[in-house]
Amino acid sequence: MAGHGRGRGVWRGRAAGCALTALLLVVGCSAPGSAPDATASQVQQVLDRRAAAVLKHDEAGYLAAVDPAATGLRVAQRTELGNLAQVPLSSWAYKVTGVDRHGATATAKVDLRYRIEGYDSAPVTAARTLTLDRRGGGWYVTDDRPAQGAAQLLWQQGPVVAVRGTHSLILGVGQDRAKLDGIAAAEDAAVPAVSAAWPGKWAGRVVVLVPSSLDGMAALLGAPAASYRGIAAVTTGEAGGAAAAPADRVIVNPEAYAVLGDLGRKVVLTHETTHVATRAHTSPATPMWLSEGYADWVGYRGTGRTAPQAAPELQKAVRAGGLPADLPSDADFGFDGGADRLARAYEGGWLACRLIATQWGEATLARFYTKVGDQPHREGALEKAMQGELGLSPREFTARWREYVRGQLA
Repeated sequence: MAGHGRGRGVWRGRAAGCALTALLLVVGCSAPGSAPDATASQVQQVLDRRAAAVLKHDEAGYLAAVDPAATGLRVAQRTELGNLAQVPLSSWAYKVTGVDRHGATATAKVDLRYRIEGYDSAPVTAARTLTLDRRGGGWYVTDDRPAQGAAQLLWQQGPVVAVRGTHSLILGVGQDRAKLDGIAAAEDAAVPAVSAAWPGKWAGRVVVLVPSSLDGMAALLGAPAASYRGIAAVTTGEAGGAAAAPADRVIVNPEAYAVLGDLGRKVVLTHETTHVATRAHTSPATPMWLSEGYADWVGYRGTGRTAPQAAPELQKAVRAGGLPADLPSDADFGFDGGADRLARAYEGGWLACRLIATQWGEATLARFYTKVGDQPHREGALEKAMQGELGLSPREFTARWREYVRGQLA
């Protein structure tokens, strides 16, 4: 958030699979209703050999799938393989999902599935589109690009430097080692801070991606850079995902992160790590004031920050006679409403969670979060959890929250 540098969770739907990006590799599929030819299986075999070469860091084997005449692509693919050298992969595989063949040319849709050793309990899926030509009885890749709407992978932006922390793996591009070491130290402090606040089970380890710029961050998210200007970090993951899911990724905006002080960096990384820890209990039923407010509550927990210090934009509004009538809506967390509105939404959500922790207890706040997120639908989820844990209706809680905001900020 502009001015505060808070991050936010970027949650994918359960059906979308995990975190970071999706890349489709195009392989071959016959026309609807026709009998499939052997193209898909032939392309799959080519890509299986390519995947084995990645895990062995075998450049010749990796390039064997690329058309010898496609000199530009061969250079790019050689570079990309080299960029992967420090990424600790435990698996790398391609799955052909469709092939459209026209004579000696085929366009293939492929799921790239990879796992980072020690972090991913299930593969991250990335979607790519491949073009292949048939030469001398074999298929060769002539073009390899992200599927439409798919995001980049970090190693497509440059050589990856890996820094291992006690509870974290930091993967950076275009960053000096000292900066990555500092992020690892901050993340290693964030993980136990989150575990101390969140009683639920979670992996207790985090993968952090640090691109070279805001534009690099946006490319990893498949979104315009303007959407994340002033946002220090985001977390990507599968909302409500099961335990057997890829690890969430925290993606740092190096430009916004660099201007934060030590406390700001601590709050941001603890906030994002909270999203990682609570992901399994964060679902479409969870309002953003609760998911973002809880992450901020954990981020500020133990820092000694007062309400006026942590909620300056909301205080400004309250003192100008603008006490909010309702809890922040999901729309209030959008980027198109301006930085001040976004700040007030985060601050209002934080104060709502702070109110629950103060008056009902931290354990009740965690149970409330879990009960809301574990509901199958948004409708009625908040009402049920509030009545069960707080003994209030949403309307009664909103009235209590408004009085709390007035008392803390007026």
